[in-house]
Amino acid sequence: MNVWENITGSDLTREWKAFEARAVGLPEDYRAAWEQIKAHLFPYGDFTGRNLMPLFDNALGLLEETAADGQSIDEVLGDDIAGFCAALAGAERGRTYRDRWRAQLNRNVARKLGRLGG
Repeated sequence: MNVWENITGSDLTREWKAFEARAVGLPEDYRAAWEQIKAHLFPYGDFTGRNLMPLFDNALGLLEETAADGQSIDEVLGDDIAGFCAALAGAERGRTYRDRWRAQLNRNVARKLGRLGG
């Protein structure tokens, strides 16, 4: 990846289009689950979303493999797609923007209170 692709995000666009092309080949219920996975994983992304690309690739790969094996989507993901996405994102990556903003606010308040008390 060169600097220009990194700045413009064209590499992400190309990769995203490849994901969507792969998803077209999935059965209908799997495509619906893919849409839900995308919606539930986006809050775990950083500013560019670059950290989510391996997660999307892994989730789509899982859907492709299990669809090829003939399993139903309920057997694969169960009824808790949000929980699946949270587990996929992992503990460190599992922090959402809200969690990050809360931590930043707490640090700022603690720093200001430290200045007032000392």
